[in-house]
Amino acid sequence: MRPLTETVPKPALTLVDRPFLAHMIEWLAGHGVTEVVLACGFLPGVLREALIGEEGRAGVSIRYVVEPEPLGTAGAIRFAADQLGDELDDRFLALNGDVLTDLDLSALLKSHADQRSGAPFPPHGWEKRTGTGSQATIGLHRVDDSSAFGLVRTGEDGEVLSFTEKTGEAVPGEVNAGMYVLERSVVDLLPPGRECSIEREVFPRLVGEGLFAATLDGYWVDIGTPERYLEASWDILEGRVETRVEPTGPGVLVDPAAEVDPAATVGPRAVVGAGCRVAAGATVTGSVLLAGSVVGEGARVEGSILAPGATVADGAVVSDAVAGPDERVPA
Repeated sequence: MRPLTETVPKPALTLVDRPFLAHMIEWLAGHGVTEVVLACGFLPGVLREALIGEEGRAGVSIRYVVEPEPLGTAGAIRFAADQLGDELDDRFLALNGDVLTDLDLSALLKSHADQRSGAPFPPHGWEKRTGTGSQATIGLHRVDDSSAFGLVRTGEDGEVLSFTEKTGEAVPGEVNAGMYVLERSVVDLLPPGRECSIEREVFPRLVGEGLFAATLDGYWVDIGTPERYLEASWDILEGRVETRVEPTGPGVLVDPAAEVDPAATVGPRAVVGAGCRVAAGATVTGSVLLAGSVVGEGARVEGSILAPGATVADGAVVSDAVAGPDERVPA
């Protein structure tokens, strides 16, 4: 997502009308979550500032823990758990922070509870357990093209049987959606103080040891590229994913603090953020203008993203591009 994320962590990047992570916090709140812990790495202060007021809007408490160095997905969970200490519940959710989704999280929690028998997990070692139910449940999502993802194979009862690394083949399958229900006892299996991947180092070793999965219905997309960022924007505005966003027109959102000349054309598909200016004769289609960006007279912006403060000169054409913060695009 560079240059958009050079000075802003991806979770703080504006997606339509609010920080990307705000959409996810609101989704969590909709499934009964009341406490959110954010394991932060890159520019945690920027993320905290972006989410000011989100606790009140979503009705949750937010705590920030800052990793001293990148620790990976498992390392981040262990670090956050150690910071929380006795405040960590016996059962908790762990989620990736880089996907837009409205998958049925309540169904994942129910699936885990149904599998869980209540027997304790061995705190040391990886001894074979019998009859103890689920210690970890992975949320899965079915995709038509799994070439960029690892596939997860499950039995009829939902027990995970195997993981298949990225094959590069465009075949349908069920992939790890980056959302997990974990028993607190699993934290003891996560190595402290070092980088560790829960997907590559922990889950494969839990196969046959109480690792289950549930396929969830709904919307799911990783916004890790400009193309997917734009796709997610239109999916929000056109109602393909459930959010709290209220478009100002079909497939369009113009912030009340933006200035759009009556002789300009905005849409189909466009986001014009706060403080933006679109001059007379300009056309903005299939594009996102982030806060404070400017489109000059007679300019055209198509299929593009303008970072905060970017300026498109009079008569310039920007097509399928990303303009960086405060960048000036000449005619």
